[in-house]
Amino acid sequence: MHLLSTLKQDRGGQIFLGLLLVTLVVVPVCNLLFPEGHVLHLSTYTVTLLGKYLTYALLAVAVDLAWGYLGILSLGHGAFFALGGYAMGMYLMRQIGDRGVYGNAELPDFMVFLNWDALPWFWYGFDQFWFAMLMVLLVPGLLAFVFGWLAFRSRVTGVYLSIITQALTYALMLAFFRNEMGFGGNNGLTDFKDILGFSLQSDGTRVTLFVLSGLALAVGYLICRIIVGSRLGRVAVAVRDAEARVRFVGYRVEHIKLAIFTVSAVLAGIAGALYVPQVGIINPGEFAPINSIEMVIWVAVGGRATLYGAAAGALMVNYGKSWFTAAMPEAWLFALGALFVLVTIFLPKGVIGLLNRRKSA
Repeated sequence: MHLLSTLKQDRGGQIFLGLLLVTLVVVPVCNLLFPEGHVLHLSTYTVTLLGKYLTYALLAVAVDLAWGYLGILSLGHGAFFALGGYAMGMYLMRQIGDRGVYGNAELPDFMVFLNWDALPWFWYGFDQFWFAMLMVLLVPGLLAFVFGWLAFRSRVTGVYLSIITQALTYALMLAFFRNEMGFGGNNGLTDFKDILGFSLQSDGTRVTLFVLSGLALAVGYLICRIIVGSRLGRVAVAVRDAEARVRFVGYRVEHIKLAIFTVSAVLAGIAGALYVPQVGIINPGEFAPINSIEMVIWVAVGGRATLYGAAAGALMVNYGKSWFTAAMPEAWLFALGALFVLVTIFLPKGVIGLLNRRKSA
């Protein structure tokens, strides 16, 4: 009942979920039922690209939950995204078995190449799908919980918190680049074959991953909408706008921040886990600070503190990135920077804010 009442008041969310549902029906139909050459046919490459965009949209919703409703400008959500991706990548590597280049049924190819004698302890269990999915949730969530407990308990806020979140993801990037860490070093994890026995190269698997990405986005959106419509969400907005006053009336602000920040990190990890089997690789580059900055730009472009605006911003910016990197690859970073400056100056509430203003005019 609470969810239904919340959605009734969320007109934009209704439209977003409706369009998402239509997309999840139309895209598979166009890919599987219409043959190549047909005007309505969508290639498997396009389906995979759209699936990647949906994982980015879920990631943007996670960032918006922390930034838009709690006021935490996290520049380290790329770390949670990458950790979820590595958990999925480790499972996919274990599924290769003796089909790797070196034919070792126990060790991934990069370990054989580096003359490792045995599988590291932290790889145990990743041959089981349920264990890998548990790690997708636990590893980003636990990191966010420990980091948040230390930061929020020390009352680190504002730009200082943003800086240490970025330092966190940068430190992880440097660590994962090292071969002795046991995660593939510079090359990362790749050459995946199948997932749950289904070939990752088949059209059916690609479509299934696309649909799962869309469903995860819908569920993630609903979870965030329930949170922001609850008492916890209302107090979080109060913390964003006047933290000292909320603390003065007796709320444990650090607990509120910790709960929402951890949920946001878990959603980012899920997005990373869905991203990896679709793109076929995960490497330390996903930890790069520029990636976390891009996520903030997605939210700013779409509309902060709207959730559906953040998702729309991720879709728009990444479509633009795909076009720019194909047509003018050297101009993309300049275009991204200019976009952020223009949005900050002329559209402080993003594209959704502009549409709402025109509607009310």
